[in-house]
Amino acid sequence: MSGREMDAADLEGRLAAFGAARGLFDALVEELGDPAADELTHAELEERIAARGREVMRQMLQDHLDLRSIREPRRSEVTGTDRVARRRIEPGHARLLATVFGTVSVTRIAYRALGASNLHPMDAGLNLPGERASFGLRKLAAIEAVRGSFDDAKTAIERATGTRIGKRQIEQLTERAAVDIEAFYRQAPAAAATAGHLLVLSFDGKGIVMRPEHLRAATVKAAAAKGGNAMRTRLASGEKNGRKRMAVLATVYDAKPAVRTVEDVIAGDTGAEHERQPGPKAVGKWLTGSVTDNAQTVISDAFDQAEQRDPHHQRTWIVLLDGANAQIEQIKTEAAVHGVSIHLVCDLIHVLEYLWKAAWCFHETGDPAAEAFVAEHARTILTHGPARVIDELRRHAAEHDLTEAKNETIEKVCTYLENKNPYLDYATALRRGWPIATGIIEGACRHLIKDRLDITGARWSLPGAEAVLKLRALIANGDFESYYTWHRHREHQRNHQAHYQDKISLAA
Repeated sequence: MSGREMDAADLEGRLAAFGAARGLFDALVEELGDPAADELTHAELEERIAARGREVMRQMLQDHLDLRSIREPRRSEVTGTDRVARRRIEPGHARLLATVFGTVSVTRIAYRALGASNLHPMDAGLNLPGERASFGLRKLAAIEAVRGSFDDAKTAIERATGTRIGKRQIEQLTERAAVDIEAFYRQAPAAAATAGHLLVLSFDGKGIVMRPEHLRAATVKAAAAKGGNAMRTRLASGEKNGRKRMAVLATVYDAKPAVRTVEDVIAGDTGAEHERQPGPKAVGKWLTGSVTDNAQTVISDAFDQAEQRDPHHQRTWIVLLDGANAQIEQIKTEAAVHGVSIHLVCDLIHVLEYLWKAAWCFHETGDPAAEAFVAEHARTILTHGPARVIDELRRHAAEHDLTEAKNETIEKVCTYLENKNPYLDYATALRRGWPIATGIIEGACRHLIKDRLDITGARWSLPGAEAVLKLRALIANGDFESYYTWHRHREHQRNHQAHYQDKISLAA
């Protein structure tokens, strides 16, 4: 037989291997070409082609796997990392694989030895996962699970693939999909930015309702001391329907300085129109968060990301914070560890909230004059710092016949401004074009946590909450596709190369 005849025979054999899929396709084509199909609406045609077409694709995958099984080369032996040579060769070992097209069977050779686990080199070539669900199905489960509830994810997966999958399995697949996110960011190149861009870090926290067994010990102890809720059908004042565990979030981004004046932030009362200049615009945003790690670990991760962007500490580092004392100390500690000089700026919105508390001590609820009161004192802080405002608030309190509670409120506001004074140098921040508000991290809290992890009725396990939080941050960073390719490679190393002594020949 000539070479051309051999090639033709090989091609004919390969095409014959896909006979089952071709038969399903030809049957669908014949059905669509039949005059009876002219009675179908376009919606009915879509439904029929989607359902039957999915079966064609499933059969194509099955036919390929069957052909691959026939062509699988035999080895004389396979040695694992346990240094045991498997010389007993048994073809015909099958396992099921649930895919985005449906479930298929993978038949391959098992290499065996007494007292040792079986090895299947074809599994390594296919990079089969440890569980029954394929990487494509795992990816789809992760995407749908971070969008909405696990019930919604279950419905969406069944609608898209025809594969029935349980809620618990979706949660497990989501957890598996997230296992390499931290390692991915440790090796990923940092976002590029010019030396003239500010390097901004910001942190915040938000509670997530957890299943009782996944609460922190201190929360469990506090709940036990308080006792159960008094009524069965509703909550009394101060009672909670679920205990929370605090998630810590961080963001790092670049921003070109944008010089502003006080009038750009808070309009004056002169009546003259002023065209406000926008503040620094965030670019290259990177988000992270954790419900398992403590605040210091998340802050450390953010500083590591910042150092990737500015390894020689040539840029201006701005840290926006909400004023929590523990957070400030943790940030200072991490800056010292990294040997970097930082500029701490307390969020202006938090300062305004304290000014509003003071305003209601001197004005009746709903009085429009309270707004002017807040604006006036805010402009003073933006221009000169808080010292003048502190003196004026205490003087006003002494001049007015305030209740004890209102006097306490004024003193709390003054104490807050005194304690945060080192971080309220807004005049310098505006002059140098720095941001002065934590809107980026506040928005991240809403997007990463409130929109998914805080939906009504949700009670989270620790692994599930951590996986969804990290995946939502990953997607928000725009890194999901590149991460998932890298994740599949890591799974190949864990599931296959880690079990073979000869790793090079098993590369997928």
